Amino acid sequence: MSLDVPSFVHDFQPGAIHYGRGRVADLDDTLAAHGLDSALLVTGTNVGANREAMGPIEAGLGDRLAAVFDETTPAKRIETAYDGVERIRDLDADAIVALGSGSSLDVARFMRVLDADFREVAEIRDEVEATGTVSVPDDPDALTPLFVVPTTFAGADMSIAAAITYPTADGGRAETIPVAKSNMPTGLFYDPDLFETTPTNTLAGSAINGFDKALETVYSAFANPITDATAVQSLRYLRDSLPELRHTDDPAVMDRAVMGIVLAQYGVSMPEAYKINVVHAFGHALRNEFGLQQGVAHAIVVPETLELIFEQVDGRRGLLAEGLVVREDVEDEAAAVVAAVEEIRDGLSLPSRLRDVEGPTEEGLHDAAVYARNDPFMDLGPEGFDPSVEDLEGVLRAAW
Repeated sequence: MSLDVPSFVHDFQPGAIHYGRGRVADLDDTLAAHGLDSALLVTGTNVGANREAMGPIEAGLGDRLAAVFDETTPAKRIETAYDGVERIRDLDADAIVALGSGSSLDVARFMRVLDADFREVAEIRDEVEATGTVSVPDDPDALTPLFVVPTTFAGADMSIAAAITYPTADGGRAETIPVAKSNMPTGLFYDPDLFETTPTNTLAGSAINGFDKALETVYSAFANPITDATAVQSLRYLRDSLPELRHTDDPAVMDRAVMGIVLAQYGVSMPEAYKINVVHAFGHALRNEFGLQQGVAHAIVVPETLELIFEQVDGRRGLLAEGLVVREDVEDEAAAVVAAVEEIRDGLSLPSRLRDVEGPTEEGLHDAAVYARNDPFMDLGPEGFDPSVEDLEGVLRAAW
């Protein structure tokens, strides 16, 4: 492993990170410090009905809670974002608090875009077709202040991206993911007590998605010594905690898992240096071709993806081994890294074969490989990694 220090620019500016049990009690004081009086709480129906999650948030916001908008869904529909903006304006709210999974956080982040620069669906569709994305105001002060409180491990919180789906002209749906430095949340609250209100199956399904952000940061073409440090420490926390999540009530396990996910995201979401790459490209392909949930898709394909990377390039396997491999007397670092990833996945009781989950078909694997090859994230992987469609189809067939 080279210890040479590269030249780099690390322009990453997350919102203030609040970590710890009971930390959501700081919401009232935090909004007050920003001069904010009235917050719309954005979440999904399940979380909105979960008093263990809602109670601490409502208490933390106190009189600054204007209303609850509990209409987000995993589909991340732009229609939901429009409804949310209407509620913001009806209430004259001056802040958004997003609680829950990545779907709620993404919808809330897109609500800020629409609230600042309102466009009808047809205008959004035309803009995406013309430019490939949706423009976001460059000035963060133009966007409604956003405070996020994640309750899953997907890692959609410390992000400048806002995935949303919109209706296409032919009656289907498409996804756009506008990325803008200005759209980083104003504040982020990581409270392990809130994560413990989420069903274990849901946590497990999101864990590999968040974990892969640390993996991919290490071998990203845009890795730098700062993100090396946070990603490797993330892998250490997650290697120690994720396999135990289903098997213990020890609060220290959840504390380490949450902290690991926080570190996994640090520096990932940077303009011109976005670090998630190959595994996420496969995840997008399997979701769009077969409707597979992202966490499940990642769990199944990540070992085979790593094997392909290690066949073609070094993939910084030594640095990955620093975070993932407990033993020091390892002869084959690549094999040891893959084995550690499989152990984490199996400890979470996640599926390991595409044939065992609903949606994928063997005859559809080629089309999924084509989709993955064309996904822009595929080209953000390790330096020198340039897989063919046949290579990617081989990964999917090995995962079948």
